[in-house]
Amino acid sequence: MGLSIRAYARHRGVSDTAVHKAIRAGRITPEADGTIDPDKADRDWARNSEPPKEGTSAKAAKVRVSDDPAPNLAAGLPAGGTSLLQARTVNEVVKAQTNKVRLARLKGELVDRNQAIAHVFKLARTERDAWLNWPARISAQMAARLGMDAHALHVALEAAVREHLAELGELKVRVD
Repeated sequence: MGLSIRAYARHRGVSDTAVHKAIRAGRITPEADGTIDPDKADRDWARNSEPPKEGTSAKAAKVRVSDDPAPNLAAGLPAGGTSLLQARTVNEVVKAQTNKVRLARLKGELVDRNQAIAHVFKLARTERDAWLNWPARISAQMAARLGMDAHALHVALEAAVREHLAELGELKVRVD
């Protein structure tokens, strides 16, 4: 009397599904009572199974991470890459960060950067246009109050406003 399928799977270090597949494929043969002789099955498994193809188990064993979003994990990494567990941990950290950003966006705590830049640009252009139109609107009224030539006052105000806007245009605003 041999081992049950689950006991043989534990003995072999594989899942019971893998043992069932091996039986269906004819790589191992169970005894008449449905149990498995471990010595015979181990020999049959080794003889009837192909060695793993290059890359399948190697990829599962080591996963290279180029941009590590969790720098605290980088200290304990082996030289060539990360273990599967470490790669999964990094993946979970990235998922958590992504979900946090999505939640903040849904709450209205975050705005799209390109939209914000476009909005600020539109506001600044509106402000600039209002200042450029201001001398034309106000110079005649100011000239009448001060008893000056309207055209001369308009030219002086427009020059002063343009000079001031040029100074403001030299400011470098960073939005990052």
